[in-house]
Amino acid sequence: MSTTERPRILVVGGGYVGLYAARRILKKMRYGEATVTVVDPRSYMTYQPFLPETAAGSISPRHVVVPLRRVLPKAEVLTGRVTTIDQDRKVATIAPLVGEAYELPFDYLVIALGAVSRTFPIPGLAEQGIGMKGIEEAIGLRNHVLEQLDKADSTTDEEVRRKALTFVFIGGGFAGAETVGEVEDMARDAAKYYTNVKREDMRFVLVDVADKILPEVGPKLGQYGKEHLESRGVEVYLKTGMDSCVDGHVVLGNGLEVDSNTIVWTAGVKPNPALARYGLPLGPRGHVDTRPTLQVQGTDYIWAAGDNAQIPDVAARKAGNENAWCPPNAQHALRQSKVLGDNVISGMRGFPQKEYSHANKGAVAGLGLHKGVAMIVLGKIKIKVKGRLAWYMHRGYHGLAMPTWNRKIRVFADWTLAVFLKREVVSLGAIETPREEFYEAAKPAPAPAAAQPVAPAGERAKAS
Repeated sequence: MSTTERPRILVVGGGYVGLYAARRILKKMRYGEATVTVVDPRSYMTYQPFLPETAAGSISPRHVVVPLRRVLPKAEVLTGRVTTIDQDRKVATIAPLVGEAYELPFDYLVIALGAVSRTFPIPGLAEQGIGMKGIEEAIGLRNHVLEQLDKADSTTDEEVRRKALTFVFIGGGFAGAETVGEVEDMARDAAKYYTNVKREDMRFVLVDVADKILPEVGPKLGQYGKEHLESRGVEVYLKTGMDSCVDGHVVLGNGLEVDSNTIVWTAGVKPNPALARYGLPLGPRGHVDTRPTLQVQGTDYIWAAGDNAQIPDVAARKAGNENAWCPPNAQHALRQSKVLGDNVISGMRGFPQKEYSHANKGAVAGLGLHKGVAMIVLGKIKIKVKGRLAWYMHRGYHGLAMPTWNRKIRVFADWTLAVFLKREVVSLGAIETPREEFYEAAKPAPAPAAAQPVAPAGERAKAS
């Protein structure tokens, strides 16, 4: 970390908003005007809308993450966490990956911590659940599902086989519906290469406490999505929660009980709990309370955006919805980060702040290869699309929204190669314990058992 007398703009979080805001600030900033410091526990940003396709093997995991140091060469990138913020002294406490914590002074602050999985105290969830918020979880889910097929193909125990081939997904929003659609697609393809496993042997269960899935695309497309998944053999249970999943025994609120080794939790998100330690004004659900300018309420040097902020939806409020807030999605995050970056520069130079206003343009979702739903909003007209065309729209939108041309090209290259080459169905589960085999080979051999003394020949004869 370098020391400088220039003003420091501290960006807490290197996700979508943090990355784009930092890029915008660096682009608009004059040479030597300020130092931009980005702090995040990971040295890369993950494009989360592509996690379901990554779990299904349609995109290489390395292509959906953006290395912060490569994209922000003119910024300081610190790998660690901001544990506390002293607003009076304008000092943040940084806990690096190794070593002791230290204080870092700042002049302007951007809060872009994003969100974490929203969980509940359900017995067994912490031990059995698999999330879908990070690239590590997507890779882990892919390896785990393929390992279950390996188990089922090689066992003669019917109970073990049934448990391995049952896959339960909790949450029917974008993450849940897209993940179950992609994973079912992958498992269907993979089953062709197994002697003792067929798609008919597998059981996919999607559960949601709401009365519909995919609420972001409207009730009609949500109903189409439900019927489409059911036509592929996915059991969809609405108005249903999960009561427990101890040791993989899943008990649902509707009385259904199943045994499963795979429980994927995508039941919503909540703001990063670290926000509670920053002394910032928070809303009723834990979001940072901001003005339409993205400035945190009561401050003129702190901004927040993305999933960790509650931002008034100016466009919706002008249309008559007085209590509208911006939803946590990539569509808003991309645009908020640009306005935030401009406002930080304006604040540093003493210029007025600009309000963030964006009318919803719709939503797209993929449900597996060549399958999807899309709702496009053109003024007061809503165009609903489903099937292959919606899937192309889903890929086109998110492919272009992927940060940096480097990653855009790599993602489109993955898709192009997939047209000519079959999907990979190899499980690399050993990457989770990569040293295990070496450890077994290198550990000292057990000491030989102590030799028993041999009696003299005469005594052996007497004994006989």
